[in-house]
Amino acid sequence: MTRLTAILAATTALAAPAFAEDLSVVGSWSSLPLHQQYEAPFWSETVPEASGGDINVSLTTHDQMNLGVGDVYRLLGDGVYDVAMTVADYAVADAPELEGLDVPLVALTADEARAMVDAARPMVEDIYADRFNSHVLAIAPYPPQVVFCNAEISGLDDLAGKKVRASGRMTAKFLEALGAEGVNVAFSEVPGALQKGVVDCAVTGAGSGYSAGWWEVSTHLLPIPLGGWDSVVTAVNMDKWNSLSEDHQALLAEQARENFEDPAWDSAQDALVNDIACLTGNGDCPAGEARDMTLVEVSEEDFAKAREVLVTEVLPEWAERAGDEWAQRWNASVGETVGVKIGE
Repeated sequence: MTRLTAILAATTALAAPAFAEDLSVVGSWSSLPLHQQYEAPFWSETVPEASGGDINVSLTTHDQMNLGVGDVYRLLGDGVYDVAMTVADYAVADAPELEGLDVPLVALTADEARAMVDAARPMVEDIYADRFNSHVLAIAPYPPQVVFCNAEISGLDDLAGKKVRASGRMTAKFLEALGAEGVNVAFSEVPGALQKGVVDCAVTGAGSGYSAGWWEVSTHLLPIPLGGWDSVVTAVNMDKWNSLSEDHQALLAEQARENFEDPAWDSAQDALVNDIACLTGNGDCPAGEARDMTLVEVSEEDFAKAREVLVTEVLPEWAERAGDEWAQRWNASVGETVGVKIGE
């Protein structure tokens, strides 16, 4: 009888999924296209289906949980949930070296931005392992972070003297070097800040600004990527990652690359063109009703000035805060890729 019981138990174990896993996943901003078009389908549909039902996902977002954006990766490292994704710049208070992932104005196209991210990825993986006890699974973009102003501007020089909401710390430093005042305002609070004059301008992705209604409280759009591409990092708690079978680790890595990262990057460049059309009425708007913001043309002089400020002031200041080791690693990876070197 004992032998029969043992055989039945072994048969039952073989019939069930051998390594079934439950993953609690916290996504980025629920209202924005990256989550709606890529994150949510990936975690809710692609992963369970690709695993044959072995991986079950419980998905929410950090704004639905009312998490402070600076807490997302801290809590991930503590094991409060298994997977988290948000803008890397939200975590730079804990990891100033992470600012090197998303440098303004060194990547002007989606292909250039992805090359920059790929070059930075080994650094980013080390940062997340050391600072947040987590494994980097994917890095996906928001569209380039452009400038919305509730004031008349005709170019980059007109930002001087204005209060501008930055999308990250390096962007804030960049704005200050241009003579603007970088102001820290949460994304969800920007429309009210623009309307009340707390800020004159604000930096975010064109599509994010369209989805969030910034066109209601802004008049001018300056499509220069002052805030970089606001890379969104998807990371897995390291203890959870190490507990997964090698097959499940390989499946998640492959599916994240093929069915999350690649599609998000592939759509990024067209998204910028479409988003500008939606905000200004210059072209067709596939997302809905086109608005009538004034499109401010970016001159070659604007780009040249911005690049000079970046190389001579912003990057050296970051290198001092991050430390020589990270500056050297950045030079040898991202710097080689984008043709910019700190200290030259």
